Amino acid sequence: MDLLLKYFPELTLEQRDRFTRMGPLYAEWNERVNLISRKDFEHLYERHILHSLGIAKVVQFKKGTRIVDVGTGGGFPLVPLAIMFPDRTFHGIDGIGKKIAAVQGVIQGLGITNCTAEQVRSEDHKQRYDFMVSRAVTTLPEFLRMTKHLVPKGEGKLFYLKGGELADELLPIKQRYRVHELSEHFEEEFFATKKVVEVEL
Repeated sequence: MDLLLKYFPELTLEQRDRFTRMGPLYAEWNERVNLISRKDFEHLYERHILHSLGIAKVVQFKKGTRIVDVGTGGGFPLVPLAIMFPDRTFHGIDGIGKKIAAVQGVIQGLGITNCTAEQVRSEDHKQRYDFMVSRAVTTLPEFLRMTKHLVPKGEGKLFYLKGGELADELLPIKQRYRVHELSEHFEEEFFATKKVVEVEL
């Protein structure tokens, strides 16, 4: 929790309480459903929660906007962003039912009212949103192909958490994009190669 306050000192008491309770709640769900590898779990706040909040360092979603997290997995970046932006609506989708059940349990356990999760493949999902977020589900060109129907063309953006060398992956992308280096916002070594790719849809 200290790590979050280091970078987000403005968190309200309610936000602090929810982020504090995330650790034990995820530990409980992780025993039932393998959301995060055991080895990685000890770095939950750095590699999952703070990593998700990297998006909050590059965009402040306007109040009332609707954001979809495609391939939410264990609820990242979905749940941390929903806590960070309480006046926006978040919906997470994933094809794996066990993971969605766990994410729904976490949302309920934390009492988050601006966030929902649903088992559905992105290709079969029919809702429309203002923004998309995701954490490295597949290559960026493939992701854009699978999700282009979720945000009206010319109206929204994708914020994609990705690591490593991206030059080849970005070559085929025709939309305008910008790469934000998370190392400019977070000093921990984990973030040295981590990025948020912002794509105009």
